[in-house]
Amino acid sequence: MRFPRPLVRATLVQRYKRFLSDHRLESGEIVTAHCANPGRMTGIKDPGMETWLAPAGNPKRKLQWDWELVHADGGLIGAHTGRPNALVEEAILNGSIPELSGYATLKREVKYGTNSRVDMLLTDDNRPDCYVEVKNCHMRRKGTTAEFPDSVTARGAKHMTELALMVEAGHRSVLVYCIQRMDCEGFCSAADIDPNYDAALRDAISRGVEVLPYSCRLTTEEIIVDRRLPLLLD
Repeated sequence: MRFPRPLVRATLVQRYKRFLSDHRLESGEIVTAHCANPGRMTGIKDPGMETWLAPAGNPKRKLQWDWELVHADGGLIGAHTGRPNALVEEAILNGSIPELSGYATLKREVKYGTNSRVDMLLTDDNRPDCYVEVKNCHMRRKGTTAEFPDSVTARGAKHMTELALMVEAGHRSVLVYCIQRMDCEGFCSAADIDPNYDAALRDAISRGVEVLPYSCRLTTEEIIVDRRLPLLLD
C-alpha cells in the first residue's frame, strides 16, 4: 500500500482524547492530526518521537493531517489502525499471504455471528467459505516478540467465539495479526494485559481457528505485508 500523498516529517508533542495528537512540523508550526488508534499505543506515543503525517487532501475536513508512522525502537512503526484491513486485502490479492490465496471472491465487512461483521469473507465454489478477521499489532515490550492487545478488548474476545462457531458450522476461520513493524521474530498474546482475550484466543485455536501473524515492511512511501512470524504460545 503506497501512501497517496507524500508524508511529512514531524515531532510528537502529545496524544490526547484518544483520537487527537499534536505534532511540531520541521517549520516549527504545531498542527493537530487525527490519531486513528483507540488503544494505549504502548511504546509509540512518547513526546519527542519522530512522526510522519499524511496530508488529508480534503480542504473541507476539520483535521488536515493523519498520523501514519512513528519512529521508535530504531525503526518505523505503523500508528494508523485503519490501515491493516487494506494491507491484508492487498496481500491476499497479490499472493503475499499464500495461506489465503486461490479464492474466487473477496468481500469486505460481511455480517455474521451475533450483530458482528467479519473483516473479509473469501468464497469459492470448490472450498468452504473463509472468514478472515484482521487485528492491528504494533506493540513489542521484550525481546523480538510482537504482542496483542495493548489494552483490554472485550470485542476482540467476542470475535474469537464467533470465528470458532463458523468453524463448527463447516467453514474456515482465520485470524490475521498485521504487525506494523519490522523488528519482530514471533508473536504472542499479551496475557498480562487482557487474560480474557488470551483465554479466548487459546480456546478458538483449540476449536480450529487458524492464526496467521504477519509482519510488515515500512518506509515513508509504502507499507507492505512482508513475512509470516511464528505463533509463540506456551
